[in-house]
Amino acid sequence: MMETHYLADILVLLAAAVVAVPLFQRLGLGAVLGYLAAGAVVGPWGFGFIDKIEEIRHIAEFGVIFLLFIIGIELKPARLWNMRRMVFGLGTAQLMVTGLAIAGLALLFGQPLGIAIIIGFGLALSSTAFGLQILTERGEMGASHGQTAFSVLLLQDLAVVPLLALVSLLAVDTELLEGVESAMLEGILAIAFVILIGRFLLSPVLRLVATSRTAEVFTAAAVFAVLGTAWLMEAVGLSLALGAFLAGLMMADSHYRHQLIADIQPFRGILLGLFFMGVGMTIDFGLLGRQSVVIAGLVLGLLLLKSVILWVLCRFMGVSKPDAIRVSILLSQSGEFGFVLFGLAAISGLLPEDLFHLLTLLVALTMTTTPLLASFCDYVGNCFSTVAVRDGIGTGSLDDGQPQVIIAGFGRVGRRIASILQAANVPYLAIDRNADRVLEGRSDGYSVTYGDASRVDVLKAAGVGQVGVLVCTLDQVVPARQLVYVVRQHYPDINIHARGRDRHHCEQLLKAGATIAVSETLEASLQISSAVLNTVGVIEEEAAVLIESFRGEYYK
Repeated sequence: MMETHYLADILVLLAAAVVAVPLFQRLGLGAVLGYLAAGAVVGPWGFGFIDKIEEIRHIAEFGVIFLLFIIGIELKPARLWNMRRMVFGLGTAQLMVTGLAIAGLALLFGQPLGIAIIIGFGLALSSTAFGLQILTERGEMGASHGQTAFSVLLLQDLAVVPLLALVSLLAVDTELLEGVESAMLEGILAIAFVILIGRFLLSPVLRLVATSRTAEVFTAAAVFAVLGTAWLMEAVGLSLALGAFLAGLMMADSHYRHQLIADIQPFRGILLGLFFMGVGMTIDFGLLGRQSVVIAGLVLGLLLLKSVILWVLCRFMGVSKPDAIRVSILLSQSGEFGFVLFGLAAISGLLPEDLFHLLTLLVALTMTTTPLLASFCDYVGNCFSTVAVRDGIGTGSLDDGQPQVIIAGFGRVGRRIASILQAANVPYLAIDRNADRVLEGRSDGYSVTYGDASRVDVLKAAGVGQVGVLVCTLDQVVPARQLVYVVRQHYPDINIHARGRDRHHCEQLLKAGATIAVSETLEASLQISSAVLNTVGVIEEEAAVLIESFRGEYYK
């Protein structure tokens, strides 16, 4: 008889997540802490519903792999260049100064050099999930302090990959300097090999798969590209996460990137949630009861140390006092990548089990303070300045290449609209799932990318939440109506201009939420009628009035 304990464990995890995550979000504590709490409740330190946490953690590691892939594919070189001073200046300074300061304190408490470095840089990282969520919810991504915080978080995300590689090197030999030169050379050669393979093989393979127009096969190819690159990097002695990051980086400028993000996001979301639940199951809350005073001191000390260092560095980089206060307090906690780093170090045998539990608990507790710290930093920041200065970039995105219009469908109508927008110098992005049509359009100079334009997750990956207008030119009646309805539900303020086949289809699109629905059959008949009237001798002005009256009556 087939064993079913895996099914029972999965049901327990799903039930715990369904209860805990919405509850924590309602309380303003975020989904990450909800997953941590759910794992802690069902794990061995809670009610003990699940005791084989290693099996869960191995599966959940795929969530980190997909997360690193998403980070890689979203890091466009142009975006980094525009923010280079804050990203590579302030971000690097924050990570190095904070990491070395904490590592120095760890050395004073008797930790070996390798473990002290892991502790220092693991605790120096802040929570990208918490920081960006708070900034987005408050509409502060376009504010100056939002950009500054995002720059620091972006550098930390980039630094996760070499930090994971550092843990892998230390796991081979705990002496930091012994054998590093040869290992680094092998790693650089392996990375170069993977980049070359991906550059010359990955895009052609995806193009071949895309021409089949089978969504499931393209999704399978995307997952294969991520896991295949991750496995290849692990085979040469580096980490799975590094391989996934490289796979994303190789596809960052590809016209398949939006479809890839949409296909990978569901895997990333559920598996990363499983990863946080696995971490929650490892948190020893009994340790909190036994050493509550020590742990409270460590939490307060870590928050104070990180905030002071970041405030000084912000002021040195010319950030205003109110913004420096907001950024330093908002990023004073440790982040989810600390779980990843410490978890890898524990699996590799670098961190003793008791130290791993202490660090995991320390990271989790500092993360719980984030919502309270965000409110506190608003209060302190307002003592210096009442309103954060905004610079017009818009909430939710710092990408200067963000289009103003997204065209869903690049057929005959979509191509003509793109031509007009291009002539008017209006930034746009067209999306179509016909790979040949996309390649032809790109070769002709159009801004068009591959993706299923009828899927709202693809449009979301393309940035539909930051544009003012969505143009739906899909020629399928049902997918067009469903797309308009779903987009209107998610983005109530966006202007949706839709192309309909006839008056009945236009009525459906308007009921679904379209701002304007234009009938292709009507406009064609009106143009022909106008030409016929002119040919048979009707005065041009009278013909124009007659045609316009028919158009107005039709759309009324």
